[in-house]
Amino acid sequence: MTALRLSDRLHMIASMVTPGSILADVGCDHGYLPIWLVSRGIIPKAVALDVNRGPLQRAEEHIRSCGLESSIETRLSDGLAALQPGECSTLVIAGMGGPLMERILEDGMDLLPGFKELILQPQSDIPHFRGWLYDHGLAVLDERMVKEEGKFYTIIKACDIKAYGIKACGIGPSIQCDNRIIENNSEPDIRAGVPTDTELYCGPVLLQKKDPVLFEYLLFRRRVCGEIIDSLSASGSTAAAKRRREVEKELDIIQKALQQAGWIGGEYG
Repeated sequence: MTALRLSDRLHMIASMVTPGSILADVGCDHGYLPIWLVSRGIIPKAVALDVNRGPLQRAEEHIRSCGLESSIETRLSDGLAALQPGECSTLVIAGMGGPLMERILEDGMDLLPGFKELILQPQSDIPHFRGWLYDHGLAVLDERMVKEEGKFYTIIKACDIKAYGIKACGIGPSIQCDNRIIENNSEPDIRAGVPTDTELYCGPVLLQKKDPVLFEYLLFRRRVCGEIIDSLSASGSTAAAKRRREVEKELDIIQKALQQAGWIGGEYG
């Protein structure tokens, strides 16, 4: 197998994995992520899981071609079903829709306290997915965003609050855990309480960091929302009016986010 080069999306996910951890990659597809991490000595072992035999066989072929059979195990598994409690310390679920990821996490809820970190990259329904994390006691530690081939991808690093003894679900780059602080940023900030619509839409950490890719995404969505509203203006149907209200709500959240980050009325005009 030729030297493996990860996509920008997978490379960003790999950069969020704590060195030395044991990885569980759910929905491993071709197995590129665990192969890249193990072959570079970033992690010692991994378990690659997929619900479909075809992708798992391709992953097995790639693992064998790299001579990593002793370090990367493959398992046919619906979500986390084939994992044992505490077997792995890092869980990655990436490249699938938010509702499916919610179902996988829900089904494997008893296993989540055994992971030190969850690295999650939902492809859809991201605001709802963030709310689901909050509702289920999963604290957001870090978030990153990358643009690849014209598409925007959000990666969320979270942990189960029971795994760290967190007394209240925190949202932000550092979380108070009894007398400790888990820090994932050079500027610690403890945030707690119910997330706002703006935080759910943008990501609390991305917003706090004033992430440049988030800024680009907000401008993109603002333009799209404006175009949708213009296209609906001529229609008098009930469906069009409902859709317009939905888009106007999204546009309002975007404007608030741009103002909160100082991207409106500040250096970005």
